[in-house]
Amino acid sequence: MPDASTSSHPQPRLRPRLRPRLHNAMWPGIVGKEEGTDHPPIALGRMLELTAAAEVDGVRFEGVDCFLFHPHTDPDASEDDLRRIADTIAGHGLAIGSLVAPVWPGTVGDSAMGTDEQQAKFLDAVEKSCRIAGVWNDHGARSYGLLRIDSAEFGVARWREDPATHTARIADTFRKAGRIAADHGERLAIEGEICWAGMHSWRDVLDLLEAVGMPETVGFQADLAHSYLYLMGYNAPEHALVEPDHDDEAFWSAYETMTDALRPWTIDFHVAQNDGEVHGSGSHEKTGKHCPADAPNGKLDIVRCAGYWLKGATDRGIEHICWDGCMFPNATLEEGRTWNTILDVMIKVRDAHGWS
Repeated sequence: MPDASTSSHPQPRLRPRLRPRLHNAMWPGIVGKEEGTDHPPIALGRMLELTAAAEVDGVRFEGVDCFLFHPHTDPDASEDDLRRIADTIAGHGLAIGSLVAPVWPGTVGDSAMGTDEQQAKFLDAVEKSCRIAGVWNDHGARSYGLLRIDSAEFGVARWREDPATHTARIADTFRKAGRIAADHGERLAIEGEICWAGMHSWRDVLDLLEAVGMPETVGFQADLAHSYLYLMGYNAPEHALVEPDHDDEAFWSAYETMTDALRPWTIDFHVAQNDGEVHGSGSHEKTGKHCPADAPNGKLDIVRCAGYWLKGATDRGIEHICWDGCMFPNATLEEGRTWNTILDVMIKVRDAHGWS
């Protein structure tokens, strides 16, 4: 039977279900960008324009997830300034969802694995993020989503010197952060990404989540690009679930093993594509490579992979999904076709795995 792309009578797309809501990430305009280079930061206003302009069969993005740091958001902004940002976002017909807390050295925070002083900076970043979330909640532009964190300890060399002690330290920081979030009515999601110590493999991040022991408040954020590298054992060969030359049967068996372990903790989800390589730019190096949704060398069946993570999503309070395309060249981000292609695959994810 010919598919819709080749048939002389193309089949109309089924009307998308209402949930999960479809969000775009704003941080690709910041992460890996540097002033004075050919990939400078892209202003929040411009990222909102590009997001709002995307449309596929009458469907548009419904919201954005934001990074709470300069140049998009001053983490110490006044309530009036924060309300103006919310007005701008809402003016594009977009809601605000999950927020990335500025937990890294050089922003507000510092290593969750570090000294008491470093831990205090990390917790301050979470406190500031909760304040901003509260302002936007009161404004009405935000009514769902959570706060994203990671260990803010770049690389795994120091962690490997004493894994048990360092995991316990990160868990202690995350428990304290979780209590701050809970006091503000928020939840935290820790993103599994191979560059962050204690979170650099599927097994280690699972151990960390269990050590934190706050499933009602501190959960996992799955990103398709990053979690694919978990299978391959980058930064943790002992936890690899597939060989480099794996076939499809081996991939799906391994994918089920990984998602069965992490899905019960998963409270936030990023749609993405990956080509099986590590990548980085600027100060953000050696991380999962995000590829365009239609990249010819992309390894993932995005729609099928998403289904493994979204099973039982409503039971875990997931109300939206977000695209993540960190470190795309600015020229790619400025092209309207990029966002329509992304939106199209997100609609397909929702058509396949969404709910009313």
